Amino acid sequence: MNKIIITGGAGFIGSHVVRRFVTTYPDYEIINLDKLTYAGNLANLQDIEARPNYRFVKGDITDAGFIDNLFATEQPDAIIHLAAESHVDRSISNPIEFVLTNVVGTVNLLNAARKYWEGAYDKHRFYHVSTDEVYGALGDTGMFTEETSYDPHSPYSASKASSDHFVRAYHDTYGLDIVISNCSNNYGSHHFPEKLIPLAIHNIKNNKSVPVYGKGENVRDWLWVVDHARAIDVIFHQAASGQTYNIGGHNEWKNIDLIQLLCSIMDRKLGRPEGESAKLITYVKDRAGHDLRYAIDATKLKHDLGWEPSLQFEEGLEKTVDWYLANEDWLASVTSGNYQQYYEEQYVKR
Repeated sequence: MNKIIITGGAGFIGSHVVRRFVTTYPDYEIINLDKLTYAGNLANLQDIEARPNYRFVKGDITDAGFIDNLFATEQPDAIIHLAAESHVDRSISNPIEFVLTNVVGTVNLLNAARKYWEGAYDKHRFYHVSTDEVYGALGDTGMFTEETSYDPHSPYSASKASSDHFVRAYHDTYGLDIVISNCSNNYGSHHFPEKLIPLAIHNIKNNKSVPVYGKGENVRDWLWVVDHARAIDVIFHQAASGQTYNIGGHNEWKNIDLIQLLCSIMDRKLGRPEGESAKLITYVKDRAGHDLRYAIDATKLKHDLGWEPSLQFEEGLEKTVDWYLANEDWLASVTSGNYQQYYEEQYVKR
C-alpha cells in the first residue's frame, strides 16, 4: 500500500500525519488532498513540500464527481481520512456544514473506495480518524474504551459519530478493509488559533484577555499531536481490519488548571513577573452542550500494537509554547488571514 491519499493533510493533525509518512517512508507516494478551508494551511508543510514522494491536490470531498475522478486517476492503495469540520462552536452556529463535510464527504470517499477497490479489498485500506467526543461525557470517574456506547452532544460530535457508523457499515456490508481511531484533544505546533491552547498563547503574548468557558471545570485528556501521528502510523500498518482504537495522552487537565499552567510558562518565557499573565483570564458564558469530562483508555492500543504516549503534558506544553514563540511569523500570518495566499503563491503559479 504505497500510494496513500491523506485527506485534510494541510490541517493541524493532518499536516503532522503527512510529514510523518513522507519522511518515514520515502518509498511511499503521499497525496495530500485538502480543500484549503480556513483551517487548511500549506505553509504547515513548507519543510517537506519539495520531497519527491509528496504531492498536493486541492479538492472537496463533498464533490462526489471529483472524488470518483481522483480515485480513477490516482488509483490509490489506501486512504487516511482526516478531512473534517472540527470546531464545536462553529458546529453550533452552522451544523449543516458539518453534516456535508463529515458525513456526506466520508460517504463519498467510501463509495469511491468500494467502487475502485472491488475484488481486492484485502489489498487496500480505509483509515478513518475520529474523535472521543462521539462518546459523550463522563462523570468524575471512568474512561472511554472502544466498547463505550456513542452519545454525542454537539452537532460536531453527532456528525463524527455518523461518519464512524458509515465506515463500520461499509466494512460489515461490503467487506471494505477499514480501521478507525478515536483520539482525545490534540495540542502542538501548527494548531489554528481558534482552539484553546494556541488562542491562549496568542492572547497572552499580546496582552489580550484569555477566555475560559464557565468556571473552567471542564476536563480534557491532552495528546501531543506528534504522538498522535505516530499512533496513526502504527494503526495503519499493524491493526487488523475492522478494528477501532482509542488514542489518548493520559493527561487529564481541568481547563482552568491548564490555562494557569500556560500563564506561568508564558510569564517565564516572556520575562514577566509570576502571575502577570493570569490577570488576563476572563470567564465567559459556557458553551451550549459543553461536555464536562473526557478521558481516554488507550490500553487496547498499547496491548495490541505497543503504542503509548512519549510526553507528559507539562513537557509537551513547554515544547508547544517554544514553537509558537519561535514562529511568530506563522502565527501572525494565520491570525491575519495572509496564510491563505500561500497556495496561490506556491502552487497556482507553478
